[in-house]
Amino acid sequence: MSNHSGPAVLALIGNTPLVQVSRFDTGPCTLFLKLESQNPGGSIKDRIGLAMIDAAERDGRLKPGGTIVEATAGNTGLGLALVGRAKGYRVVLVVPDKMSSEKVLHLKAMGAEVHITRSDVGKGHPAYYQDVAARLAQEIPEAFFADQFNNPANPLAHECSTAPEIWAQTQHDVDAIVVGVGSAGTLTGLSRFFRRVQPALAMVLADPLGSVVAEYSRSGTLGTAGSWAVEGIGEDFIPSFADLSSVRQAYSISDEESFDHARQLLRAEGILGGSSTGTLLAAALRYCREQTTPKRVVSFVCDTGTRYLSKVYNDQWMTDQGLLARKRYGDLRDLIARRFEDGRVISVGPDDTLLTAFQRMRLADVSQLPVLKGKQLVGVIDESDILLGVHQDATHFSLSVASAMTRQVETLAPGASLAQLQAELDSGLVAIIADAAGFHGLITRFDLLNHLRRSLP
Repeated sequence: MSNHSGPAVLALIGNTPLVQVSRFDTGPCTLFLKLESQNPGGSIKDRIGLAMIDAAERDGRLKPGGTIVEATAGNTGLGLALVGRAKGYRVVLVVPDKMSSEKVLHLKAMGAEVHITRSDVGKGHPAYYQDVAARLAQEIPEAFFADQFNNPANPLAHECSTAPEIWAQTQHDVDAIVVGVGSAGTLTGLSRFFRRVQPALAMVLADPLGSVVAEYSRSGTLGTAGSWAVEGIGEDFIPSFADLSSVRQAYSISDEESFDHARQLLRAEGILGGSSTGTLLAAALRYCREQTTPKRVVSFVCDTGTRYLSKVYNDQWMTDQGLLARKRYGDLRDLIARRFEDGRVISVGPDDTLLTAFQRMRLADVSQLPVLKGKQLVGVIDESDILLGVHQDATHFSLSVASAMTRQVETLAPGASLAQLQAELDSGLVAIIADAAGFHGLITRFDLLNHLRRSLP
């Protein structure tokens, strides 16, 4: 039997704080951020999760013992899981495979069933996440397909809660609101409310570069979608209830700029937001700096950055994706993911124990470590070396790395060719890059593949 009352935490959805940005150049404008990350599920999507479930219960589409099905970029799923699981429903979610691991783990921890599908296909493809969810909703008995992209409770949630809160918190004095479009619920709900109370208010669209929404709002032309790494906003189609009539300016923001602004926001203001927050902040700052008269501008911290620690706030992932600038040499050093000079090499010393080596391999998810004395490479140790040393007696984990490491090491100079690198990788686990100046780092097969991927046009 469903517990339709739900826990008291659901009453904490909404009424999120509005804070002024004070450490960025906002031109003649005053910029405020509404901290939707303070919702109990960590994002603005808690609002529509609650609204869609309440509406479905009222009209009988969702019955006790039923199943909630949705296609989600993660946050809507978290909102639905928060509310749905609290009320005793089964929650089945379909997410594209570019979603952060933190989101997926959070969904599973809340008891949701997660189906991961492709993020490289568009609407109409059988593996497209919305189409997969629609099929599951048809196949599962007593299923309610939340369908945020077509559910009127989505924009209504923002019309009835988010917009009035902004209006009250700004003391009825706001000139522009910067939003992104995923399902378009936020944009449409805000537009409907402010059209009544402040018709002159400008909606400003922040869109990832590669999405078709910004260009469509500017020219009415539906272009061909590209790809982007920002999660939760940007589309390859125009959502059914997208109301673009109040959009006065639209910006296409690159992944590099989005991720950089999210990181800047944390350093400057102490606010930990996700990748879409970086997109919104970058667009909001552009808009503010372009103004010639003072304006009061509002945007959003859409969700908490804690669910992007493995991406936005992970230097290694950012470097692998080409989103974090670093010194270029024009040789094999550019392929090294963890360069010694950057302090990113995971290594051991010859006097460290085998247990230390094993723990560092596990922590860094690598199978081989360089053994360094200062900057000089004195050997390498891999999983098989450790296993050979301890398989007969687990107490041998206390033995030194020097007792098990490989001392005769083949190295490549930074100036070696890709063909030489390929030959080295074909003969072993990793290529070790070193010269008279010392050890520079390791190159794995994955590093080479990542280099080739980034060179695609």
